Amino acid sequence: MDIKVFRDYCLNKTGVTEDMPFDDSVLVFRIGGKIFALTNLHSDEFSVNLKAEPALVQEWRESFPEIVMPGYHMNKKHWNTVYPNRGLENRIFFQMVNTSHDCVFAGLSKKVQRELLAGRGSF
Repeated sequence: MDIKVFRDYCLNKTGVTEDMPFDDSVLVFRIGGKIFALTNLHSDEFSVNLKAEPALVQEWRESFPEIVMPGYHMNKKHWNTVYPNRGLENRIFFQMVNTSHDCVFAGLSKKVQRELLAGRGSF
């Protein structure tokens, strides 16, 4: 897995935007203005912070102890740092990305959800 494949996957999702709000090294992906994934472009090893419900966050850590860690600089209850190049199947990694996206989307207002689904979201 590399940053280009990951970036393309995220940007192909409806309503997703990217920006670099913190500095020139942290690339952030948002849905409805809310972060669902972020990665450090200058890190020695490719990793991505992803969100999920607390029970799933813990399940991933237990299932993939060398790959999924508590979210670096994030709320450890809701975020994990995932190292996909440590042997994680791409299919599973993309499921984690989808879960993060869907978790954040579900937390948006119904109005914003409708706008995004209709292709009118400009967040």
